[in-house]
Amino acid sequence: MRLAGPTVLAMSAHTIYNLADAYWVSGLGPDALAAVGLFFPFFFMAMAVATGIGLGGGSAISRFVGARDRRACDEVATHTAVLMAIAAAVFTAPLIAFVRPLFVALGAGETIELSVSYARIMFGGTGLIFFSHAALALLRGEGDARRPMIAMLSGSGLNILLDPVFIFDRVGPFPGLGLGVAGAAWASVLSMTLSSALLAKWLLWSADTWVSFRFQGFRFRRPVLVDIFRVGLPAAVQHMSMAVMMMLMNAMLICVGGTDLVAVFTTGWRVIMIANLPVMGLATAVVAVGGAAYGMKDYTRLDAGYLYAIKLGIAVELVMLALIWIFAQPISTVFTAAELSVHIQPDLIVFLRTVTLFLPAVPLGMCSSALFQGTGKGSYALAATLIRTLVLAVPLVFVIGVLWLENLRGICIGLVLANAAGSVIAFVWARLYLRALKCGRVQAELPVVGEMSC
Repeated sequence: MRLAGPTVLAMSAHTIYNLADAYWVSGLGPDALAAVGLFFPFFFMAMAVATGIGLGGGSAISRFVGARDRRACDEVATHTAVLMAIAAAVFTAPLIAFVRPLFVALGAGETIELSVSYARIMFGGTGLIFFSHAALALLRGEGDARRPMIAMLSGSGLNILLDPVFIFDRVGPFPGLGLGVAGAAWASVLSMTLSSALLAKWLLWSADTWVSFRFQGFRFRRPVLVDIFRVGLPAAVQHMSMAVMMMLMNAMLICVGGTDLVAVFTTGWRVIMIANLPVMGLATAVVAVGGAAYGMKDYTRLDAGYLYAIKLGIAVELVMLALIWIFAQPISTVFTAAELSVHIQPDLIVFLRTVTLFLPAVPLGMCSSALFQGTGKGSYALAATLIRTLVLAVPLVFVIGVLWLENLRGICIGLVLANAAGSVIAFVWARLYLRALKCGRVQAELPVVGEMSC
């Protein structure tokens, strides 16, 4: 809980910012919301690569913290920083160059100009996404949840303040910049700049962090790269599969009901993310604590922490399900108060009351993936996610939502069934893996400390 509490608080602030962002953008109409929604898979792709690099480095660092090898931690951190810089450059350039053809191909239709104006600015800030996600993972990997919390709270707070000023011509009696949906993008980039500056200060110039960077005479070392990519590459592909699923979801939503349903999905999903926040915090703690327990070969502690996170997560998600179901109508009113958006309220209520049904299963899948990542079994986490997203979600959503019911409710039902089934599969797999560890049928695969530290 020492790690999960600050993480949940930080993620809560970030999600509240997302809700505030959706609220302000909804004042521009559903086309603006759809533009943000069409961009989101690309944003998630950037997060996927950055999170993969960060998780790979953070998982290795947490295991070396358990082994008390500080020099190996420093080498992992330096490799993570260099990989992040290379990936950011390779990822960003083509997206900026081909932003318009991408959104034309995705079926942006009448929202094309709004989508391009928003996406071009956000793509320009992709480097900040890479740096901040990698830095957050490194700090959490060494057991520091307080400073990531401060960085995320600061950035989210600034974004909430800047959004109305940048989006509208006037904010009450005060003049605004009136940049429309592009203003929301500029507010996001500036807030990410603040968070990144704080993280850079702590990681690069503070003496009280466990890890430090050794760039002088740097060269890539195979054992370090193997250890980072063993968790990081599957994690990146894992999150990338979710981005691909979201892109396909957008295409199916457009097929069933046009870009208005993309606006509904984008807004509703931000509400659902609030319910997932506690579990995300618990999963982050499972990665760090589980990695340290795995490094010490304390499998009893590893199992106890994992099960505690799941039990607590299920209890919280049941409460969240009840709250969202009961208050779906007033929640939807917040995001459809503008005259241009009021017609999407019935669909938003349907989305909220249907998709929430999979919430109690979320801790089973999310904490199981976190367990795999913390113990260096990134390929297991990847396989569990691919089963849930591409093997189950896409076919079920297509068959039930597009071919059979041909409406939003069918798409939501397919999503619920896929997430619930995928989470149960991941949980059973994790239980079998832990049992094998305890019985000695599977041996801990720790990096060779001597090779990493020399």
